[in-house]
Amino acid sequence: MIENINWYPGHMKKTRELIQENLKMVDLVVEVIDARIPSSSRNPIIDQLVGDKKRIIVLNKSDLADAEENKAWSEFFKQEGNMVLAMNCMSGQGANQLIRLLEKIRDEKNKDAARKKPLRMMIVGIPNVGKSSLINRLTGKKSAKTGNKPGVTRGKQWLNLGNDMQLLDTPGILWPKFEDPNVGLNLAFCGAIKDEILDIATLCLELIKVLQVRYPEMLMERYKLTELGETALDTMELIAKKRGFILSGGRIDYERTGKTVIDEFRSATIGHITLEQVEPY
Repeated sequence: MIENINWYPGHMKKTRELIQENLKMVDLVVEVIDARIPSSSRNPIIDQLVGDKKRIIVLNKSDLADAEENKAWSEFFKQEGNMVLAMNCMSGQGANQLIRLLEKIRDEKNKDAARKKPLRMMIVGIPNVGKSSLINRLTGKKSAKTGNKPGVTRGKQWLNLGNDMQLLDTPGILWPKFEDPNVGLNLAFCGAIKDEILDIATLCLELIKVLQVRYPEMLMERYKLTELGETALDTMELIAKKRGFILSGGRIDYERTGKTVIDEFRSATIGHITLEQVEPY
């Protein structure tokens, strides 16, 4: 399902070139990732491009993720030498903490300088992780376009924060192919791949497979199940029957069931879920 997706269009190639061209002009990189899939939402191309440049990793959508896993991933990234913040860029949770950190880095940069220079940073990340929401929080206005579909941001934008800081926004960049099909599934679960090119019922089935192992109690509680099915398909059908998603002739409405489960996962209605643990990273 995932392997056949053509998801490396021309603008993503241009984004890679854009990052390469402008990296030498910035003091640090702010990499935004999805706290629910910290490994899958980190593009290895960005890792290669950024190299040893000073980096802040923003675990965005941390309010939707498992709090204990947020702590574990934060510690992991810190041990790799990064600065890390768990945030909700949409609501602004963690924004003041980020600004204080940036101001500290700016002041350190200008400590012995005769003429103060602005702190210049680059915002990077794959589509739909919340880069535009973060930028709007930092600038206090809608400087960047936001949307709930991947691929909204286009082109290069230098934005002034008004406190001796400047940031460069870049469009979301994905990578040419999946080395691990689970990465593609995780990205699809969280909306980084357009839903229109995926079968929602099949995607739901794959998500239930994961949740049955990782968060079985949440799944049972949300859909009022006394037990899970022997297979993910059995569980999906139990959910459909509980919700009354039945078509004429008693047939299961797999599409409606799929859309419901995917939507409720993405909104954390099922619960605060992280699909990846630190160990397998």
